[in-house]
Amino acid sequence: MNCKKLLFVAGLLLTAVVFTVQADDFTERRERMVEAQLAARGIEDPATLEAMGTVPRHEFVPRAQRHRAYADRPVPIGHGQTISQPYIVAYMTELLELEEGQRVLEIGTGSGYQAAVLAEIIDQVYTIEIIEELAEFGGGNLLRNGYDEVQVKHADGYYGWKEHAPFDAIMVTAAAAHIPPPLVEQLKDGGVMVIPVGHPFQTQQLMRVEKKDGEVTTESLMAVRFVPLTRDED
Repeated sequence: MNCKKLLFVAGLLLTAVVFTVQADDFTERRERMVEAQLAARGIEDPATLEAMGTVPRHEFVPRAQRHRAYADRPVPIGHGQTISQPYIVAYMTELLELEEGQRVLEIGTGSGYQAAVLAEIIDQVYTIEIIEELAEFGGGNLLRNGYDEVQVKHADGYYGWKEHAPFDAIMVTAAAAHIPPPLVEQLKDGGVMVIPVGHPFQTQQLMRVEKKDGEVTTESLMAVRFVPLTRDED
């Protein structure tokens, strides 16, 4: 074997070793995240914990931000948007009380991470993103990581996705000034919506909305800070 071939083989072996070390490191970080940031803070739903421990969060952030992927904070993904803190992702997921066979709508695809977590629990996940570049980014991340059954739409999420309604659950991952009536209308009877409500760039309230027997009830759960829900007219 000549020197060039030896160098090529050595390069391949080194790349494989580096990749394995990085993969193992990310796996350890993800396990620590689930244990220290989620379970230790009261997240109890087994399906949520398993999903958070399965989805490779580092694959859903820009490459330059991968070292921050499992930190206890939001991570910027461009266009003024973020991927939410792991605890918030898990908490909002747990609040939906998902079961097999249900259909879920997410407003605010972003990087695709939250949709991937949902897709680990149920098969029918629909997600809408108003920023075209992020719809492509999030959709690409989902496809590359094997979540090809998640349906992504580039549109104004305020109006929901009427063609696939009603939904058993709706999750809104950006702060709205009020609870959008079209989303309430598309929520199935007995369904649950989780949405941050409040003024942009200020403290908002995470709300749990439930529709039962035609009546809608709301519950304020905790103070949060989300990026604002972008609209077509903004």
